[in-house]
Amino acid sequence: MQIIPNINEDIPLEEVRDPLLMKRNISLFIKREDFNHPQLSGNKWYKLKYNLKEAKRQGKYILLTFGGAYSNHIYATAAAGKIFNFQTIGIIRGEEHLPLNPTITFAKECGMQLYYLNRKDYRKKDSDELIARLKKDFGDFYLLPEGGTNELAVQGCVEIIANIEIKYDYICCPCGTGGTLAGLITGLKGKKFAMGFAALKNASFLKENVKSLLKTKNGNLFGNWDINLDYHFGGYARFNKQLIDFIDRFISLTGIQIEPIYTGKMLFGIYDLISKGYFRKGSKILAIHTGGLQGLNGLRNKIDTVRKEQR
Repeated sequence: MQIIPNINEDIPLEEVRDPLLMKRNISLFIKREDFNHPQLSGNKWYKLKYNLKEAKRQGKYILLTFGGAYSNHIYATAAAGKIFNFQTIGIIRGEEHLPLNPTITFAKECGMQLYYLNRKDYRKKDSDELIARLKKDFGDFYLLPEGGTNELAVQGCVEIIANIEIKYDYICCPCGTGGTLAGLITGLKGKKFAMGFAALKNASFLKENVKSLLKTKNGNLFGNWDINLDYHFGGYARFNKQLIDFIDRFISLTGIQIEPIYTGKMLFGIYDLISKGYFRKGSKILAIHTGGLQGLNGLRNKIDTVRKEQR
C-alpha cells in the first residue's frame, strides 16, 4: 500500500489586490492549500502523511481518532481510510443528531465506524483508561489525536513552506491544536516570524502545546513566533455578522473561498492588525489557507441567519 495520493503539488500563491492593503503599503499572499486535494485539502494531508506511513510500518490497518461533528480532521481521516484501505473509527464528541450533517454523512459513506461519546467522557480522550477501553472494543488500532496533531504531523507540516519562491516577512496560519504552526516554525529554522490565530476561546494552552511539539521535534523552542488569541469570535465554530461581512467582502474582492471557522478568522485578524499598525510598512505577509471548505455545507443556514442580523 503506497501512501501517495494524487496531491496537487503546484499550489498557487495569490496576491491579494486590496486598496486597504495598498494604502498601508502591505503585501498579502495566500498559499492556496485548499487546492491540494479534493478530500484531504489544506493542512490535513500534511498532518496525516507520516502518520499513515507509520501505521503501515507498524502493520496497523485500523485508524482511530477523535473529533466534533463538523471536524475537518474526521472528514479527512475517513477519506484517507477509503483511499488507502484503512479501517477508520471516529470517536465523535456529543450525541448523535439526525439527520446526520454533511461531514458525518461523508465520513460514514467512506466506511468510518462512528462512536459517540458524551462530553464528560470525551474530555478524558487522552487518558490511559479510555484508550484501554477503546482497544478492548475496537482492537489494536493506530491512534490519531484530535485534530491529527503529533510529532509526525509537525514533520508533515514543515513541507507546507517548501519551495516558496517569494520573499516574505511573516507567515500566518489558523490555530486549532498547534500542529500546523509548529510545523511552520520548524521549517523556518529561526528565520522570519510565524503567527498563529487561535480559532477557539481561552486558547492560551495552545502556546504550551506548540512549545511541547517544538521541544519534542527539534529540542529548540525558537523565538520567532506567537499565537494571537483575540480573533476567536466567541469560541470554536462561533462567528458573528462582523466576521461574515468581512468574509463576503474578501470573497467578492479576491474570488478566494474561505470559511468562518479557521481561515476566515485568521484573515480578519491579519486585516485588523494591519489597520492597527502591527505590521511595519512594506511588510510581506504569507497566509496559509488551511482548507476546511467542506464544513461550509453544514453551515449555510447558520451563515444566512447571521447575515440577516442587525448590528
